[in-house]
Amino acid sequence: HPMTTSGTLHEVLEFDRDKEIEKITDRIVELLRVHLKRRGLVVAMSGGIDSSVSAALSVKALGPKKVFGLLLPETDSSSKSVSRGQMLAEHLGIEFLEVNIADTLKAIGCYDWRDQAIKELFPEYGDGWKNKITIEGGIEGKINHFHLVVQSPDGTLEKKRMGLKQYLQVVAATNFKQRIRKTIEFFHADRLNYAVVGTPNRVEYDQGFFVKN
Repeated sequence: HPMTTSGTLHEVLEFDRDKEIEKITDRIVELLRVHLKRRGLVVAMSGGIDSSVSAALSVKALGPKKVFGLLLPETDSSSKSVSRGQMLAEHLGIEFLEVNIADTLKAIGCYDWRDQAIKELFPEYGDGWKNKITIEGGIEGKINHFHLVVQSPDGTLEKKRMGLKQYLQVVAATNFKQRIRKTIEFFHADRLNYAVVGTPNRVEYDQGFFVKN
């Protein structure tokens, strides 16, 4: 039974949802009209929970005609990302646009810089391979260390501990993705005289996780 400092997980999730939605949507309207003085909202929709909830709350606050959705896939995106984002946009009844940012990321070196760092650990890494960073140690009471997990085209998994240099370079290259997405979001926000919706979750606020600029 998952526990928190204030009770079981089930108890923590018991709150007045309608009241919370009303509070959030009222604040959205206030920020938009009083402080930002913009006509509507732009939301980048990944198909995940955070951006989906943000899009739904935006529509609840302003109505579907004042919310513009963006689907911004790239080479590493799951095929389900676009389909789920499109499904939600259609369900919410909002106008949306799909822009694949892979060519832009390739042109500025996102994939090359990332792959260069990965090949320092796995020289055979190349087209058709997948990768992810994992963290280990903290749960066992040890110091956390980052590991790189790669999967070859035949499905074989390999894992190696990352040095600081490789870790920083992979993260720096990956951050290109968020910055390019935000560039596109703000273009459409300026074009429409809308504001851009941030879609982080509470854990990201709690941990101080964000991509600058």
